[in-house]
Amino acid sequence: MVTQDGSRSASYPGSLAPAPKAQGDRRAQLVEAAVDHVAAHGIADLSLRRLGSAIGVSHRMLIHYFGSKEQLLVEIVRASERRRRASLARLRVEPGASPADVARLLWRQLTDPGLAGQERLFFEIYGQALRGRPEAAPFLEGLVRDWLEPLATAEAEAGASPDEARNRARLGLATVRGLLLDLLATGDRAGVDAAMEEFLRLFYGTE
Repeated sequence: MVTQDGSRSASYPGSLAPAPKAQGDRRAQLVEAAVDHVAAHGIADLSLRRLGSAIGVSHRMLIHYFGSKEQLLVEIVRASERRRRASLARLRVEPGASPADVARLLWRQLTDPGLAGQERLFFEIYGQALRGRPEAAPFLEGLVRDWLEPLATAEAEAGASPDEARNRARLGLATVRGLLLDLLATGDRAGVDAAMEEFLRLFYGTE
């Protein structure tokens, strides 16, 4: 269909305008590619132009899909968090893995030195959200909530009551994030690993 101004509408079969779902799929693909790039190369001196070149698109296309570098960084953090929850789900179904075993394996993944840039970005966006930055503020909505359900489910499966499971999930999440921040601030890997082991001993009664 051709409109009065001579342009093609999105419903016309020959239109070059992508359908909404196609736009969403492309946006998701770009986010995943950006997460991979940040995981491999960090965020030092990261610009939209440099990132776009690395993942095969122009910086103008990134602006089209995300609006700004800041909004893209928020989406990178969100995607990274989704990956980590997916990793938790996979670890939970490992044969013979106890809750403490799962926690240790996830901790090792989170403290991989190669992910330090992503961890710094997480806390940077966290701080911006707390300060009310418009592009970051929505990040707070799922910051805790999105983790509580899978963590509480794991605790319930280990025998905790619903209230206990949710409380333990929140405590575990806060402890992990606190120790991650400690590691970034101090670089004391041995110290934070020892603190995590002590937490698991108190939390799960492990030796």
